[in-house]
Amino acid sequence: MSEGRTSVEQERIKVLIVDDIGETRENLRKLLSFDPGIEVVGAAASGPEGIEMAKEFLPHIVLMDINMPDMDGIAATEALLQEVPNAQVVIVSVQGETDYVRRAMLAGARDFLTKPPSGDELMSTIRRVHEKGRSRREMVPAEATADGQRKQKAAPKEDARGDVIAVFGPKGGVGCTTIAVNLAIAMQEMAGDGGKVALIDTSLQFGDVGVMLNLRANRSIADLADEILEVDSDLLSSVMTAHGSGIKVLLAPPHPEAAESLISGTAGERAGGDRKLKRILEVAKREFNTVVVDTWSWLDDNALTVFDVASLIVLVVDPSIPAIKSARLLLEVAGKLDYPMAKIALIVNGAGKRSLVRREQIEQALIPVMAEIPVDEQAAEEAANRGVPLLMRDRSRPICQSLMELASKIQERLAVPEEAEDTEEAIPSALKGSGGTGLLRLRKVFEK
Repeated sequence: MSEGRTSVEQERIKVLIVDDIGETRENLRKLLSFDPGIEVVGAAASGPEGIEMAKEFLPHIVLMDINMPDMDGIAATEALLQEVPNAQVVIVSVQGETDYVRRAMLAGARDFLTKPPSGDELMSTIRRVHEKGRSRREMVPAEATADGQRKQKAAPKEDARGDVIAVFGPKGGVGCTTIAVNLAIAMQEMAGDGGKVALIDTSLQFGDVGVMLNLRANRSIADLADEILEVDSDLLSSVMTAHGSGIKVLLAPPHPEAAESLISGTAGERAGGDRKLKRILEVAKREFNTVVVDTWSWLDDNALTVFDVASLIVLVVDPSIPAIKSARLLLEVAGKLDYPMAKIALIVNGAGKRSLVRREQIEQALIPVMAEIPVDEQAAEEAANRGVPLLMRDRSRPICQSLMELASKIQERLAVPEEAEDTEEAIPSALKGSGGTGLLRLRKVFEK
């Protein structure tokens, strides 16, 4: 090493490219040449050659193709990590099917990119995987893994736990997904560069988060179902999709039938659907500062699992009797589960549209309203149809300002110390009655 080499150069991320196509190797090299913090130390044309070069150059990151002659990328990954256990492998392949992703992760790969990756996607993935690899090396000394054997990971710090925000509308069509998507984006913006926000779509059969964000569901929550007992932050990250707003998204399955293994456990499985979802949420809480969960309008074991894990349930209604009746029933369930008042935030979406139901009537029938989102059907429809969230369009609209205010109020609510939450009042006993009695009482309120 020359004496004139700077400390920045010493910290460059060393990358090895393994691909049997020369043009691909050269394209990847050119893309990475634009980042002064990344150094391509070698380019191999086969799996065996890549293993030898990895032993020689000890790269931080290995970009590995899957389809190669003699030894495919998955076998090469397993063999390479036996020889150089501190290397972090990122699979780069035209094969984007979930089976390839799953096999790659089981082989030890840390992430999976579909060819051709964009320069930003490639560099951000390399940096993210490298940073996580460095954290793992700090927790597990190098000599402990020199024999290539996997050791037990250090337990995550208990104080590094994020907040789960469940967005739920007991009646469909009240705008839950729109609120969840924009809430996640707003929370990411408020968190800044150092914050990490996730958005998880648990409307497993007909989730619309991907549509709202214009994201393809090549990888989804269904990819975790078979490996649920092995889910850790790396595997979770591998099936999440990055969005331009900075959030990471765990999409719903692309087809309803793919959700079956997460809705209910099949015979012989050690974990049912609700326990699988709980495991995913627990891992997400350790990985992200905030986890926004979009749910479906149905109370089942999965929904209750989300509620139990959540720090806050955002209960969404529109100013109509059917929606408020359904919300009242949900509050009755919350009362029976002994949820504190601080765990529920009531949101009125579509405020200002023609309705006989006023805010004070809603609060008399339910609980105090945290925020009102004004009606703007044109903006909401355009955002959904174009896959561009409201907060990434015209911020001057009242609906956008209200969404940012909502995020700020939720952040303030979550900042309340846990000791204070313990003393919070429970859901009012008046809301713990039967659904029929509650509906009669509700109609009397609106008849006044």
